[in-house]
Amino acid sequence: MKKSTDADLAMSKSAMKISSDLLSNPLCEQDQEFLNMVTALDTAMKRVDAFNQEKVNQIQKTVIEPLKKFGSVFPSLNMAVKRREQALQDYRRLQAKVEKYEEKEKTGPVLAKLHQAREELRPVRDDFEAKNRQLLDEMPRFYSSRLSYFQPSFESLIRAQVVYYSEMHKIFGDLTQQLDQPGHSDEQREQENEARLSELRALSIVADD
Repeated sequence: MKKSTDADLAMSKSAMKISSDLLSNPLCEQDQEFLNMVTALDTAMKRVDAFNQEKVNQIQKTVIEPLKKFGSVFPSLNMAVKRREQALQDYRRLQAKVEKYEEKEKTGPVLAKLHQAREELRPVRDDFEAKNRQLLDEMPRFYSSRLSYFQPSFESLIRAQVVYYSEMHKIFGDLTQQLDQPGHSDEQREQENEARLSELRALSIVADD
């Protein structure tokens, strides 16, 4: 999303640079009609850039920042999983110790060590079971919350795009009306351009050697 908004901004800035360069072209000083056309283009590109910036700001606030916040919970989630795994290892280690003494002959020293091992095991087992219950309860809830969390951002992204492209349609529609020559089809314009290009090619300074 960040790459997309950066590309959008770069595109509108490039379009503004094009219209700015055209305004500084000496042709604008020599031809009033050309100046009027370039001025209309420059005004349209500035409007495009303004709406584009507004769209990017909206996406930043409603899509990029919420997703960054969503991503920030993963380190804590991973840490909770690691703590559960560590508790499981401690539990298994002490459980194996208890089982070892249970298998031995029940002498006085063995029974004392068995009792001590069971006492050590109890809080570790309780700790593991608490951590395990927490993950079993909260992980599915976290997993199922992804859609409900992302959906408002997705809807906001669509609305921002709809507003932007609606404005683009209006801006370029207005620009077309200002620059359009009535009664000229695209085919006629293409033929006129080809005729002008043929005239240029006929000049001796651009003729093939």
